[in-house]
Amino acid sequence: MKTIVMTGGTSGFGAETRMRLVTQPGTQVLSGTRSVVPGGPDTAPGDSDTLPLDLARLDSVRAFAQAVTDRLDGTPIDALVLNAGLSFRTGDRRTVDGFETTFAVNHLGHYLLIRLLMPYLAPKATVVVTTSGTHDPDHGTLLPTPPRHANARLLARPETDPERDTDPRSAGGRAYTSSKLCNVLTVRALATRPEARSGHWRVVAFDPGPTPGTGLLRDTSPAMRLAWRLLSQATRLIPRFNRREVVAAALTDLTLGTVTAPPGQYYARVVRNELTWTAPSRLARSDDARDALWADSADLLSLP
Repeated sequence: MKTIVMTGGTSGFGAETRMRLVTQPGTQVLSGTRSVVPGGPDTAPGDSDTLPLDLARLDSVRAFAQAVTDRLDGTPIDALVLNAGLSFRTGDRRTVDGFETTFAVNHLGHYLLIRLLMPYLAPKATVVVTTSGTHDPDHGTLLPTPPRHANARLLARPETDPERDTDPRSAGGRAYTSSKLCNVLTVRALATRPEARSGHWRVVAFDPGPTPGTGLLRDTSPAMRLAWRLLSQATRLIPRFNRREVVAAALTDLTLGTVTAPPGQYYARVVRNELTWTAPSRLARSDDARDALWADSADLLSLP
């Protein structure tokens, strides 16, 4: 039996990935979602292991981790897939814990989940964290606000950043791209941990590339959401955009270990519907930024 724990499995390529995983013989998927309705849209056929999880609430993340370990009752986790993510038009939202919401959901909640579930990962376990090419200003992103830094304290409370964006839309875009930078750095930091080394874990940052048809832009304007839906129906005609089923297949293969990283590689990116291995941004390769993010995130959560 292969046991997989997943976030972000209820819409877009994440939902298709979960469907592919659930139908694998001998595979159990425990999926976290904000709303659990038996037989509803958040429940995959044949999947009875959908558990409540709100990444914007740290108490919910802790409760989810506890529910997972209780459900498994000693069974180790073979793969941890952290795929959930969101983006807001502005950067003025705060969680109940007082943190900027995009940073809290895309990075801090997942970081906490990693820390809580690390003791239960199996030898040779796989950890996949979904990031985005928007973290790298050299990738020609459409977003005008690439990250300036990965300072967890400033990203958690951007009002304390002396260089914070005064334009709400720029602040919202930068909050997203900065959180995606944090995802890559977290992957690199996790790979250096003694537990990961001794357990021979495979730790990968997954960049799906531009993939219309996901719920990422659900907080944008109606016109933008309509355009995003229309693009999802025309991806075969626009080479720059990836097809959802191709991205889901790539994420499934990485999760199951059907595809593994070449030596020294950890950043998997879907480019024109092909899975490639490349280097992330210069800042994402900074060891100082990597170590500071891990330590500061722990401090924000009162973890050792």
